[in-house]
Parts: sequence; structure tokens; C-alpha cells
Amino acid sequence: MRRRRLTILGTGLASLLGILLGSGAFTFHYGEGLSYFSGDPQSCVNCHIMQPQYDSWLKSSHHAVATCADCHLPAAFPANLISKSDNGFFHSWAFTFQDFHEPIVMKARNRRILEQNCRHCHEPIVDEMLTHHRALRGDDHISCLHCHADVGHTGRPRSIGR
Repeated sequence: MRRRRLTILGTGLASLLGILLGSGAFTFHYGEGLSYFSGDPQSCVNCHIMQPQYDSWLKSSHHAVATCADCHLPAAFPANLISKSDNGFFHSWAFTFQDFHEPIVMKARNRRILEQNCRHCHEPIVDEMLTHHRALRGDDHISCLHCHADVGHTGRPRSIGR
């Protein structure tokens, strides 16, 4: 009797695991999950909500010099993988359950990454600007995005928090 219960329990757990793995594999395939491991900007428009951002990037001054990942992900490993995984999970969740703001809203942590990448690529001019800013205000609190919010995309991006 005990052996029969264990067999039924084992079969049930194996079936549940199979359903979860199968559903996950189907979702990953349907959502073109492998494309997110590339640096191809086209992968960003797998989700329909990103089409306006992609289209405006194609027309932007940064199109020839920077991809989505260059601006929106940390440059260093493993921070870039962690950020990509975090964003991928929450983007998938929001898309699956239709729980997202339209137009898309940048979260505070992603805004900080974007700001760091702007400062890194434009370091010589940012250093010069910071020197003048420190002399005037006495701090380093200056945001590239405050004045240049529409450089990578047309229209001012929105964000949550600071």
C-alpha cells in the first residue's frame, strides 16, 4: 500500500514538473526567448510595445554608434546579464499578464544604468561639464537625461522614481 502511494505521488510530481517545464519551454519559444541573448536591437521589438522606441532609434543620431544594449544595459559582466535577466523576467511577466503602462515607463534602476552609460560614452565632455557644475553648485548631481531625454528616441522618455 505504501509503495502504491509513493508511485502515485511520484507520478503526480513528475507530471506537474513536466507540465511546468513544458509550459516554460513553450513560452520561451513563443516569446522568442533565445533572441534576447543576442545584441540585436530587433529582439527588442519582439514585444509590440517597444515598436515606437525601435522606430525612433532607427532615426536617431545614436543609430549608427549604439544599440539598445549599449545604452540600456551595464557594460560589465555579470551586471549586464543580471540586468538583462531581471528586465526580461519583468517584461515577460508584464506582457503575459497585460500589466504594463503604455507608453512604456522606464524604472528608476534602468534610468540609472542609462545615465551611467551616457556618462561613460561621453566622458570627456561630461567631466568638463561636471567641473563647471561643481564650481556653480558644489555637487555632482547633474543628469544627462534632464536635457537630452530624446537623444536615443524621439519624444521624452518617462520614468518611475529618481
